[in-house]
This record gives sequence, structure tokens and C-alpha cells, in this order.
Amino acid sequence: MLGKGVVGGGGGTKAPKPSFVSYVRPEEIDTNEKEVTEKEVALHLLPGEQLLCEASTVLKCVQEDSCQRGVYGRLVCTDFKIAFLGDSDPALDSDETQFKNKVIGENDITLHCVDQIYGVFDEKKKPLFGQLKKYPEKLIIHCKDLRVLHFCLRFTKEEEVKRIVSGIIHHTQTPKLLKRLFLFSYASAAQNHTASDPRNHTVMFDTLQDWCWELERTKGSMKYKAVSVNEGYKICDRLPAYFVVPTPLPEEDIQRFQGHGIPIWCWSCHNGSALMKMSALPKEQDDSALQVQRSFLDGVYKTIHRPPYEIVKTEDLSSNFVPLQEIQTAYCKFKQLFLIGNSSEFWDTDIKWFSLLESSSWLDVIRRCLKKAIEISECLEAQNMNVLLLEENASDLCCLLSSLVQVMMDPHCRTRTGFQSLIQKEWVMGGHCFLDRCNHLRQSDKEEVPVFLLFLDCVWQLVHQHPPAFEFTETYLTVLSDSLYIPIFSTFFFNSPHQKDTNMGRESPDAQSKPLTLLTVWDWSVQFEPKAQTLLRNPLYVEKPKLDKSQRKGMRFKHQRQLSLPLTQSKSSPKKGFFREETDHLIKNLLGKRISKFINSSDEFPDSFREFYENWHSKPVDYHGLLLPHIEGPEIKVWAQRYLRWIPEAQIVGGGRVATMGKLLEMMEEVQSLQEKINERHRGAEALPAGAPCLPRNSARLSSLFPFALLQRPSSKPVLPTSSWKALGDEDDLAKREDEFVDLGDV
Repeated sequence: MLGKGVVGGGGGTKAPKPSFVSYVRPEEIDTNEKEVTEKEVALHLLPGEQLLCEASTVLKCVQEDSCQRGVYGRLVCTDFKIAFLGDSDPALDSDETQFKNKVIGENDITLHCVDQIYGVFDEKKKPLFGQLKKYPEKLIIHCKDLRVLHFCLRFTKEEEVKRIVSGIIHHTQTPKLLKRLFLFSYASAAQNHTASDPRNHTVMFDTLQDWCWELERTKGSMKYKAVSVNEGYKICDRLPAYFVVPTPLPEEDIQRFQGHGIPIWCWSCHNGSALMKMSALPKEQDDSALQVQRSFLDGVYKTIHRPPYEIVKTEDLSSNFVPLQEIQTAYCKFKQLFLIGNSSEFWDTDIKWFSLLESSSWLDVIRRCLKKAIEISECLEAQNMNVLLLEENASDLCCLLSSLVQVMMDPHCRTRTGFQSLIQKEWVMGGHCFLDRCNHLRQSDKEEVPVFLLFLDCVWQLVHQHPPAFEFTETYLTVLSDSLYIPIFSTFFFNSPHQKDTNMGRESPDAQSKPLTLLTVWDWSVQFEPKAQTLLRNPLYVEKPKLDKSQRKGMRFKHQRQLSLPLTQSKSSPKKGFFREETDHLIKNLLGKRISKFINSSDEFPDSFREFYENWHSKPVDYHGLLLPHIEGPEIKVWAQRYLRWIPEAQIVGGGRVATMGKLLEMMEEVQSLQEKINERHRGAEALPAGAPCLPRNSARLSSLFPFALLQRPSSKPVLPTSSWKALGDEDDLAKREDEFVDLGDV
């Protein structure tokens, strides 16, 4: 199916399909080559980027409704990206607001973003790796951002086909050395280039003062202290140079097992309870060594567990939580639902959407993470207990849950700078192995586990359910996930601060060598123009009201409820799962079996947890206090913008949440205009906050997957046997209630 009829005519080996559409006939290739080349977009190279190989006469295919269409141009491979240079599109040069990345073009793929490469041989798709004896007539690239790109090589010269296919396979599939990453080439070449402040008000936690500031902010300095015992990484390569431990803990204990078995402070709650993490001690077989470890851990435990004043609950994540292997397996199944090659594939799988989604277990993994974070929040908030997270290296699930808890409990972490500082503290300085977990070196597929993407998906669930509580948007989360694979930023390309500092020359004994300086991903001006950056800021964010004490209690909830979109849902009935009382019984019969696992799982909650959870959801939401997600049934949604943005069939053209947002922004512009007039009249012209994000006025150009799908063409209706679906009654209502991402109403 994927390889049929890519191009047709007398030069093909097979007869073309009757539905074939071609922009270039084989006999016209030579006469058109000069004209097409003049229209091609010029190759833009970053500092330090080098062209490795290229091929001309390549057709980039757009597969739609069994008709093959495409754009004619050059396919190139550099040491940074794969790029297609085709005809310039006049529509892309319009003055309307568009979300363009300045580093990665629409037809660019960074080498780190390539997931799998397939070739089509005689209409059969096969994975490509190593040395090839035969070269394909078509190249299919699956990307980690879930794009699927098709390149027809039938009219490309044989030598160019060999060169481009071999080059792409080698530079995307072959294991690499760390120093050979483009990250270092760019850093060396860009040393003299000026850039804006990379910190951008984000706390980097690379100084002792940063940690002291965080202790003061959370009011944890009475019980905890920032230490510099690991300065220069003298004790442990895994830990940052500076971190925080309980005040009674002697510094010599930190050195005893190279930082293992030590409670590391993460965050303090307003009531004095704290969240901590600990890595496991090395496994010992000798009985005397085990006894020494037990004695050591007992002494450490007594410093943090002193009832009735200090009570600690331990959460062993290595044995009592989602294994990393399960996360990896679930995501591998889940992503296959979105790697769609053409319209036929989409509609063939659409009728099995719910069963395929459930069988992947990805949404259930998200639900379990959110549930565990709520349990930890209950211990901290309601029971006033300290919580200690245990994990082998405290660098995967500890990072995930400690960050989620802080997003739920600390409103500062729901601002953009606060969220970025949180990632710096818990993930970058916390030693999450981005290099291994993202498999940037292509050395081990077993180590590749999307733990950070899982965290972003969990945060998206909160953003989706409580939009006014977050200063950033889902678009911000989407581009942050894309930035995992852009190797000009140091943020997500090292396993630890020690590895970064060592390889950037900061720990070099040569005093005359100048350390390399890399950008951080938090400098968004590198990727986006100011106008595009407005789409990263949530115009519906409810800032903390500045009211006096007499007004604060009575007015806060009323004001926030008026701005809430959508309104906070009432408490869900535990016996009815996610179904509401007014839900049609037909929908229950249709979906009940498919998602029974999610419904029944809500009955597993312990009594104290359920009381805490339901009590919170029964009250109005304080967007600057504790924030809990709904976790019953399909309250856990698919992150449509990230996973479906490249699939035209999944779009609602001129509709979706973006249509609602557009109306709200129009109202906000009116209010802002009136406010300006009032200010000019009473206090003179004053500087006002930046305006709301500007959306294109032509609503026909918008879709539910804006801003990534602004110009994508909607596909035709599917040709499917739909008699069984038509008998179900009100499909439109079903689609809106339980699966807003699949437009069943057009079937």
C-alpha cells in the first residue's frame, strides 16, 4: 500500500494505478530540471554544520486518498539534519501569523529525531540498516516527533541514490561517540556569536546560591541545608556539585557511599513536610558488608524520622511502581497509532481506535503516575508526613514523581520560569540520563525510555483540565518535547552535570583552554520570533489576585470561576466511573467493554486517598493552591496536538478548542483596548502587558491542531463500510463526549 504508484509513466517498472497523479512526467525530467532548481529553497547551514551528501530529482510525496501527489526537489543530509529543498510555496510567504521554527524548517529532520528508516522494494516496505546490496525506489522516514516522510527516488540517478540512502542510514543508525555529536561542532563554531541571556530568569541550580534561594522560597531552610561537599565532583559523578540534605545529616555520611543512601531534598510544603529522594546502596553479597549498610541506613533514617515530630513515609519506586520496561513497551505500541502513512491507513485503523488505544496501556501508565503523585500529595498536605522516594539511581521515576507533585502543589511551578526551573532542578541537575533515555548516541535501544515525555504528557493532562492555572500553553509543552532532539542546546544531551562540565572543558586541568559555552533550551528566541513566542503564553492564565486580607477569602473563587475554561467539573461518582448521569445508555454499551479497565481501576483507591481526592474535587478550584487532576476513565485524554498534528484526517478545520480560544482572544483585545483608553484618560498612557496571541483572522485557515496544522489540507471523507456505525444513533454526540480527536460524525 505504501509503495504503490509513487510515480508513473513509461519509465516505471510497473503499470501506474488509474488514480495516479504526477507533477513530473519521466520524459520531462531533463527539460524541467533547470527550471525546478531555480525555484528550490536555498540550503541554510548553522555555524559548524557541514553538507555530507545530496540527491537531486527527488519527489517528496504527499499521500492522500490513494492519490500520489508531491513536490520535486533535492534531498540533502548534513551532520545536523536531513533536509528537503523543494519548490518554494507562495502560501508560506503570507503575512499571517505562523509558528515557524528558526532552527528547524518544515521539511527538516534533525538526525537525532529519526526513529526508523524504511525502503520500498517492488511495493514491499522493509526496514533499512547497515550496508545495502540493493537500494530502494522509495525512502520512508519515521520521526520521533511522529512525522512520516516519503521520498520517491525512482528518477534519481543511481549513484546519488546510493550516496544519499547510505549517508542517511549511517548518520542516523550507527552508534556514535559523545564528542562526535553536532552539539560540539556548533559550540565551537558559535563561540563568537552573540545570544540573548540563556537563563531567561530560569534558575539553573548550578550555584550554591540558587539552592539557598529555593530553600528560602519554600521555607525549608529551618530543617534543610545546601551543601557544597561535592564541589568539583570529588565525591560522586552522579550528583550535582551542590544539593540540599537534612540539617542533622553529617557531611561525612554523604561521602561514605559516594552519595548513595542519602536523602536528597526536593521540595518543602507550606506545612513543613518535605519531599525527598534517595538512591539505593550498592548490592552486597557479603553478610558483614550488608550489616554495615543496614547500620548506616538506620542512622540516616533516624535523622529524618523522629516521631511524633517528623514522620517519614517511603515509596519504593523500583519495586512498587511502573517499571521502565513497561513504560517503554507501552509507548512503542502507542506511537504506532500515529505513524500514519496515508489516508487509507488512518481510516482502516479508526474503527479499532479504542481497542488499539487500550491495548497500548499508555494512558493507563499516565493515570498511574498521576494517581501516585496524588497519593504523595495527600501524605504531604493532609497527613503532614515527609515522603522519601526510593529508586536504584533516583534519576528516572524519582524525577518524574517529584516534579509532578511540585506542579500539583506549588503554583510557582505552574508559571513558565518556575516550570523551567523545576526541570533544571529535578531533571538536569537531578541526573536524569537524557543521553541514554533519548538514545542520542544510538548505542542501546534497551536504554531508550521516554520518561521525560511521560512527564510532559502528565503535565498536559493538568493543563488540559485546568487551563487557567498554567502560565504556559500546550504548544509550549509540544515544542519542549520537540527540543529533546535539537542538538544545539545542552539541556537534554547529557546524563549528568558532571558529564556536561567534563566534556565542555569546565573541569579541564588546562587553565589556558577556554570552556565551550552552549545555549540552553530556555532561550526561546533562538527557535522562535517574538510574535510566535506569544503562542507559548496562556492568555487565560489567572494571576494571583492582589487583594487585601479582608477581600481575599470572599472574592478569589468568584473571579477565578468566571475566567475558568472549561468550568471545573463536579465530583465524579466512584460507582459510575467516568459516565455522567445524563450519558446515553447506547454509549455505555458501545464503550463500556473497551475501557472497562480504566473504569474498574477507580475502585482500587484506598479510603483515605478517595476521601482526599473527592473532597478536593467537590470544592471550587483555587488555581494558586493544590491542583489535582481527574483520573477516572477517559478523563485521561490523548495529547492531540503532539500526537495527531501531522495527520490531516484528525483535524477539525475551522473548529476545535482553537475556535473557542479565538473568540476569547477577540474579547480580550476589546477589553485591552478599552483599558488603554481608560488609562490614557485617567493616568496618561502607560505601558501595558504584552497583548494576547494573534490568530489569523481567516478562520478557514485554522484547525483544531493549530498552530502546527495551520496550512495542512483536509482530506476527503473515508470510504468505509459504515452500516454498523450508522445504526448507533447520535455519532456526533459520541465523538464530542468521549473522543474529541476522532471525527466520527462525518462517517
